[in-house]
This record gives sequence, C-alpha cells and structure tokens, in this order.
Amino acid sequence: MDNEKGKLFLIPTTLGDNEPLEVLPISVKKVIEELDCFIVENEKTARRFIKRITPRKSQPSLTILKLDKYADQLEVRTYLDACETGVSIGLLSEAGVPAIADPGAEIVKLAHEKNIKVVPLVGPSSIILAMMASGFNGQNFVFNGYLPIDTAERKAAIKRLERLSKEKNQSQIFIETPYRNDKMFADLKSTLTPTAKVCIACNITLADEYIRTLEIKDWKKENPELHKKPTIFIIHKD
Repeated sequence: MDNEKGKLFLIPTTLGDNEPLEVLPISVKKVIEELDCFIVENEKTARRFIKRITPRKSQPSLTILKLDKYADQLEVRTYLDACETGVSIGLLSEAGVPAIADPGAEIVKLAHEKNIKVVPLVGPSSIILAMMASGFNGQNFVFNGYLPIDTAERKAAIKRLERLSKEKNQSQIFIETPYRNDKMFADLKSTLTPTAKVCIACNITLADEYIRTLEIKDWKKENPELHKKPTIFIIHKD
C-alpha cells in the first residue's frame, strides 16, 4: 500500500448469481481481504458479495459508504477523505465493473482531483463481453446508454443509430430497463431495415446466457425470452 495516500480500488462484481471466483480473478479476492472501507450502491447486496468472496472477513468491521440517488453530494465529496490518511478504499459496482454505466464514475473523478491513485481490477463488463461476442467491428463502437422511453423518440433514435453505424462502420451499443426489453426488441424489428444486423446478448456469464447476431429479417422469425433479463443490444449496418 502507498505510505502517503491510500488508493481507490475499482472492484468488479459478478453480473448475476455466479460463484464469484468463476468469473473473477483471485486478485479481486485478495484486494477485498485487505480493505475495510467500501463505496457501494446497495449495502445489502455489497455485503452479500463480500461475504461470498471472502467468507471469513468480519462484516461488523466494515465501513460502507452508500452511493445511490439519495446520497448527499456534499457528503459524497468526503468519501475519499480516508485515502488522505493512508487508508485504501474499494469502489464496488452493483453488477460488473465500476464507473462504466455506473454512478461510481463520480468517485473516480474525485480521486483524480485529489491525486489519489486509481487501481482498476479485472472483471466482467457486459458491454465489452457482448461486443466481443457480436462479430461486429471491434475497432469502432459506441455505448449509448439508454434510448428514450417515448415510442416515437425511441424509434427516431434507433434510425439514427442505424444511420451512424452505416456512415462510420461503427457498432452502436445500448441497454434497456429489463422489463422493457420485449418492447425494445419489437421496436427494433419494426424500425430497422431488413439487412441491419442486431446482436442480442442476454444474461451474460450466467447458465442461461444467450448471445445471437442476426439480420432483422431473420430476427422477425425469432422470439428470445428477454423479459426482466439484463440485456445488451448492438446495431450494425454494413
């Protein structure tokens, strides 16, 4: 550990109910064993994850700092104060890697402002794993987050992503709230041109993982079960 300042460790978690060491390297376990202070979205799920990966770690001794939509922003600015005294802190994502489609990005930004060393640890990113498995252009891709909820706006966004993909040879990645996956899938089939390709990557790393890339004309014959399952969508138009 740094004798002057503590470090901020970016600690990945599983994407679902996996055994942690099936998808995470032993280095993650070793770092968690060394830390007693964690910044998390949800205390209950964070403690459960920590207990699963390090069963002997004392739960009462942990300091848990919550980073959710209710967190006071002035208080959040103090979350890395312990690093100034040489104490290292772990930033835990709710699923996957911290700071990617994740509120932890503001903590990482704060660490850089305070000249605190940021240490990213290896772990599963659903965005990268889906892109790896899509068969699309891995040299040029964009993550767009969530598309609009309004149907007309969402369809306009889908058309725009298809146009950008063709113009730039750029894979367009986005996500949806799991209970709206079926509606998103229906809008993709009704909006994209027949030869546009779409990759659907669902429940990545889990036992029922589903990853498939087809043209829209072929997707119209398929009906994968996506409801309430974390899913990555990728559009690519040649």
